[in-house]
Amino acid sequence: MAEPTQSSWEALDGKSLLLKLQEYAMSSGISDIHFSPEKTFVRTEVRLHGVLRLIAHISATAYDQLVRHVKFLSKLKLNITNIPQDGQYTFEAPGRVVNVRVASMPTRFGEKFTLRLLDPKKGIVPLEKLGLPTEIHTKLAQLVQLPNGLILVTGPTGSGKTTTLYSLIQTLVGTERNIITLENPIEYELAGIVQSQVDFDHDYTFASGLRSILRHDPDVVLVGEIRDLETAQTAVDAALTGHLVLSTLHTNSAIEAIPRLLSMGVSPYTFAPSLRAILAQRLVRTFTPECSKEGAKCDPLAHDTYGGQTAIPELLIVTPKIREMILTNETSAAIETQAKAEGYWSMRMWGEKYITDRITSPSEVVRVSV
Repeated sequence: MAEPTQSSWEALDGKSLLLKLQEYAMSSGISDIHFSPEKTFVRTEVRLHGVLRLIAHISATAYDQLVRHVKFLSKLKLNITNIPQDGQYTFEAPGRVVNVRVASMPTRFGEKFTLRLLDPKKGIVPLEKLGLPTEIHTKLAQLVQLPNGLILVTGPTGSGKTTTLYSLIQTLVGTERNIITLENPIEYELAGIVQSQVDFDHDYTFASGLRSILRHDPDVVLVGEIRDLETAQTAVDAALTGHLVLSTLHTNSAIEAIPRLLSMGVSPYTFAPSLRAILAQRLVRTFTPECSKEGAKCDPLAHDTYGGQTAIPELLIVTPKIREMILTNETSAAIETQAKAEGYWSMRMWGEKYITDRITSPSEVVRVSV
C-alpha cells in the first residue's frame, strides 16, 4: 500500500481514519502511530524502521472522533482527559490478530495518543532469521541450550530485545522443558509455554512474580525486565539453583550491564558464577536491494533508500577470566580489553562490518551506536 497523501486523509471521519491507518501500518511494517495535538491541527506520525515520519496533519474534529473511537475500543474513560490512561484493543489483519497498546497523556492542546502495534507476524521470528551475523546467532543457539545460568539482552526501548528473547524461547518449545515467562505486558502469544503478566495494582511485580514462578518447577524462566535489586538478586539466585533465566536490562552496551547490576546491590559472589552471556543490540535500517549494490547512488538520508531493519549486536560471553574480573570488581574498561583479547566485537566494530558489506550506511550506524 502506497504512503497516503495529505489530501487522502482529509475527507475521513475518525473511525474511517483509524481503519485506514491500521491498514497502512500492516502493509508497511509500521510499529507505532503518534497523534500530537497542536494549536490548529493534530500532527500524525508513524514509526517505520525505527524512524518517526510525519504523514499528515488532521483536523481537530476528525481527531476528536478518532479519540472517542479509540477510547471505546480500548475501554478508556471517555470523560477523563486530564490524566494519562493506558489500555489495549485488537483488530484483525490478514491471517492474524494484532494487539494495540494505547497510551494517552494530557498536553497543552489536548490529549496525545500513541498506538503501539504488536503484530505477531513481526514479533515471533526464527532465531536464524533475526538478521544477526551467523556467528552471533550460532552462539546464542548454543547458550540457550545450557541447563542453567543468566542470559541478559540489553538496549533501549525499541531495540528489538523482546523479539530476540521470543526467538530464543521459541527454540526451546517442545524440548521437554517447563518454560514460564513473566512479562509487562504479554506482547505475543507463544504456544507450548506458560505466559504470565505482572499486575502492579495488585502487587504482582517482577520480584513477587518471579518468586511465585520458582514454586512451579520451571526449567527456563523469562523475566521481562530487571529493574530493582529484589528482582535482580532473585534472578541470579534462580540461575545458580538449576534454572536458565533470560531477562532484559536498559544499558548502552553489553559490558555496562555488569556494573549496572552490581550497583543495584547484587552480590558479585553470586552474580559472577551465574552470568553466562550478555547481548546488547540496536536496530538499524537496511538498504533496499537496489541500494545495497556496489556503486549505487542512493542518498543515505532519504527514507526510500532503506527497506527494512536488522540488529547490530555485541555479544559478551562470560569466560573464566571475565568471571574472575567481575569477582574482583574490575572496571568496565578492563573487562572490555580482556573481552576483545578473547574475540569480543563491540557494536561499533559490527557496524563497520555492516557498512563494508553494504547492509547499511555510516549515518545509520552513527545514529544508533555508542
